[in-house]
Amino acid sequence: MTGSDSIVALVLFGLAAVAVIAIGSLGVRVTRSTDDFLAASRTVRSRSNAAAISGQSLSVASYLGIAGIVLSHGVDGLWYPVGFVAGFGVLLLFVAAPLRRSGAYTVPDFAETRLDSTALRTLTTVVVVVIGWLYLIPQLQASGLVLMVVTGAPGWVGVLVVGLAVTAAVTFGGMRSMTLVQAFGFWLKGVALVVPAAVLVAWFLGAGLTAAPDRGGDLVFDRPTTVAIHDPVELTVVAPVTVEIRAADGQRSTASWGPGQQEIPRDTTLVFPPGSRMPVVGEAVAGNRAWDTPFGDGQRGPLWVYSLLLAACLGTAGLPHVLVRYYTNPDGRAARRTTVLVIGLLGFFSIVPIVLGALSRSVAPQLLTAGEGDAVVLLLPSLTIGGPVGAALGGLVAAGIAATLLSVSAGLLLSVAGVLSSDVLPGRLGDFRIAAHVAGVVPIVGALVFARLEFAHAVSLALAVAASTFAPLLLLGIWWRGLTDRGAIAGIAVGGVLSLSASITTLAGVRLEGVVGTLLAQPAAVSVPAAVITMVAVSRATASRIPAQVGRTLLRLHAPERLGLGEMRVGR
Repeated sequence: MTGSDSIVALVLFGLAAVAVIAIGSLGVRVTRSTDDFLAASRTVRSRSNAAAISGQSLSVASYLGIAGIVLSHGVDGLWYPVGFVAGFGVLLLFVAAPLRRSGAYTVPDFAETRLDSTALRTLTTVVVVVIGWLYLIPQLQASGLVLMVVTGAPGWVGVLVVGLAVTAAVTFGGMRSMTLVQAFGFWLKGVALVVPAAVLVAWFLGAGLTAAPDRGGDLVFDRPTTVAIHDPVELTVVAPVTVEIRAADGQRSTASWGPGQQEIPRDTTLVFPPGSRMPVVGEAVAGNRAWDTPFGDGQRGPLWVYSLLLAACLGTAGLPHVLVRYYTNPDGRAARRTTVLVIGLLGFFSIVPIVLGALSRSVAPQLLTAGEGDAVVLLLPSLTIGGPVGAALGGLVAAGIAATLLSVSAGLLLSVAGVLSSDVLPGRLGDFRIAAHVAGVVPIVGALVFARLEFAHAVSLALAVAASTFAPLLLLGIWWRGLTDRGAIAGIAVGGVLSLSASITTLAGVRLEGVVGTLLAQPAAVSVPAAVITMVAVSRATASRIPAQVGRTLLRLHAPERLGLGEMRVGR
């Protein structure tokens, strides 16, 4: 971004952040109990809750990641939004209302209510924390990328600033504050997506159609192009290219690259002559013919798609920070109504990043060389329209990103702190604040240590863990009376170990070829069936441990509230 564009974006980013924190402080004035902190006293109505859940779900994977994945992988990237939205269909049909009727505050509460096992409660507490941290890491890494693009500051600065701000907001706000923050954040994000998208599409249909070069199916620099590399990247060179390299210490050299991989250090500037084939970062698709064809480059086959959809659909139904919002509805009917509204809102707003990602492939593919494809939504206005209008649109997008980072990260941290305070600490109001501080440290360290993946991919790894652990527990626990505590523990252990091992390996930067590489990047195709089979088999073998009150428990989960069967709440 140019200097003036950066100033506008930074100012609006800061104003949005201040607004989010100020709105969150309003909830503090009416937060007086643990019930307020963890479930907003179960008084959140459907429309407010739907906006909050949608705001929480429009994370960097949706706001930035989908546009970036469409830019880099084309039609293969469309599976991500399809899976995210479809996951709420699973919640609507099978989980939302029974979970609300359980009377629980957290997933561990539900597990102990259903299967009467403190060991299972402890295990689910660990899983909630792990999923929350895995989901938080790309959110914090996104803050580093955004501030690096806007200000040129090192990525770790954004990680620390947002991480500490979110920890403070959750510490003093709780669920009631986060409901206000997430609902406000959703509408701000919606405006910050739709308005720039509408202007950019209008520009593209006018001047943009003639400005976009004809690349003949390949990504080519149509003019002398300077690309600034802020973070270390590995570029894939698809055809011989001559490039001028300007190192961080000011030295200049000219190199001729042949096809293969090139490691580029941070703070390097590359200058390409016109007509050069464009190197791309990582596994991005270099040819437009492969980009608009399913499985066009051969890197993503049906196994990858099935595994991603399984992770996204079932993982969304098992995400603790999404599930915790259903505990705030007054009843099961309101929980279902909330989910219907969420599906409509997410379905509409998921279209916008797809459009922006496809548009950027025509007018700003050089972002794939810079390794900043995930920042395309932020950079596209200044790269295309430019001038005061481009600066204003870029600033509006930056404000939406600020709301995204703060509201989503706060919701994740809230779910982690909730289970830590109620299951590890005694559960008093002050314990929640201690837990929030503890819960905020680990993802900050993880965001600084682990490799930065494409944001949509990084979030899908957290979804794979949720799909392999909590999704089987919830679906079988709600709909199958034969589930036992030992079956649930064994299934969660098997699915969790498989999915978490693959996720950590991928985050550590390990890349393998073939089927093994696909399953490391998207493990759900193995980990989910393994978890379900283990859960059912061990439950069958330990049928004597089926809780004696299972019939009464399931009746309360499924019976409408008007029958007056009441709620269950299991403490530690």
